[in-house]
Amino acid sequence: MEEDVRSVDPHKVKKGSYIVMDGSPCLVKDVKVSAPGKHGHAKFRIEAVGVFDEKKRVEVFSGHAKIGIPLINKKNGQVLSISGEKVQVMDMESFETFELDMPKEEEIKSQISEGKQIMYWEVMGKKEIKGIR
Repeated sequence: MEEDVRSVDPHKVKKGSYIVMDGSPCLVKDVKVSAPGKHGHAKFRIEAVGVFDEKKRVEVFSGHAKIGIPLINKKNGQVLSISGEKVQVMDMESFETFELDMPKEEEIKSQISEGKQIMYWEVMGKKEIKGIR
């Protein structure tokens, strides 16, 4: 697995936590456990929604499988400029500048302007604006 992902047992995954499904970080929406007979392994049916693509995913894991947990870096940045659907951002700690896509959420999108401080997430090499500071 990648260095920004760690693995855990399925029984440690709870609703509201983050896991990796189909190579994408996802927010867990539901966990159902079925415990078969005395020599079988429990099965974990996990429903999750992608952090970046908002795609619903459902997977069944064996009780002895390992599930990837993405490491989420929540960082602050400042909007330097806006060009169409791209936002140029400067990280408030490293002063690195980079471009991000304008968020899809109208509530956040309407508040973004030059000079505003934003919160963005860096997960598995991808960055996305998640809120206004």
